[in-house]
Amino acid sequence: MSRLKLFSLDAGADFAGRVAAALGEPLAAHEERDFVDGEHKLRPLDDVEGADVYLVQSLYGDEHSSVDDKLVRLLFFVGALKDAGAARVTAVAPYLCYGRKDRRTKLHDPLSSRYLASLFECLGTDAVLTLDAHNQSAFENAFRCRTLHLPAQPLFVEFAAEQLAGDGNPIVVASPDVGGVKRAEAFRRALGRRLERDIGRAFVEKYRSGEKLSGGTLIGEVKGASVLIVDDLIAGGGTVCRAAAAIAGGGAARILALASHGQFCGDALADLDRLPLEAIAITNSLPQVREGKSLRVVDCAPLIAEAIRRLHDDGPATQLSVV
Repeated sequence: MSRLKLFSLDAGADFAGRVAAALGEPLAAHEERDFVDGEHKLRPLDDVEGADVYLVQSLYGDEHSSVDDKLVRLLFFVGALKDAGAARVTAVAPYLCYGRKDRRTKLHDPLSSRYLASLFECLGTDAVLTLDAHNQSAFENAFRCRTLHLPAQPLFVEFAAEQLAGDGNPIVVASPDVGGVKRAEAFRRALGRRLERDIGRAFVEKYRSGEKLSGGTLIGEVKGASVLIVDDLIAGGGTVCRAAAAIAGGGAARILALASHGQFCGDALADLDRLPLEAIAITNSLPQVREGKSLRVVDCAPLIAEAIRRLHDDGPATQLSVV
């Protein structure tokens, strides 16, 4: 493949800078200009004709711009890069928006993840790379262009191994709901191999109706155990709060929560800090603007950089998606 070019939107420059440092490549220059009526334009300032381009930007809403604004900017920049002659454009979205609605559970439900894929494809995106999509199968099936799904599991296995060094308690991996049992089970097996010891399993029942959560029955033995709650996303924090409360009620000695993406909407982080959680570990796929007494950030930039390096060198990249 021809020369590599790494771009970022202004909103993702800090994280993209970490990726660039790990990759050993500079961030390419671009212009991002806002107009008084709220419209904007983006264009590459570096020459990209014939280049292999990677555009790094997580897609999330914050106090400065909505998730839709970031999405439109990213899509328009992909179009500008293709028009400028880029040979290949890969959208690198460590956190990819609209992943929750990937199947119909009610009459006339939308399939937002499929519509998102169509938007990327119609602008000519050649590949999409993300970290721990809400549903890996739905993510991969929604796109017709190439996808690369990176699990954060290896990062969290090492984090957990450090936290549990010298721990003589039984260890249990828990899912905060039935839907995450498969994810938690994969993590449990990986952690067992890393620590060379048996790891227990548990889950907490959860029912959702609109924005209301119910349930909370703990299934599994956690008394006297060090328990790791494994999830993909903490948004409002309700799911993890209910799970942590149930596990604490079950007599756990230590409780740690691990989630790939930390949105922490509203008072979520403050609510979690009031729980008996020794640590809340998340990756830096999303910027963390609030501090929490138990918050731990695991750097995923080197993993993203390695994926970009392998894609540029034409493999082996797909091995990174296997855990």
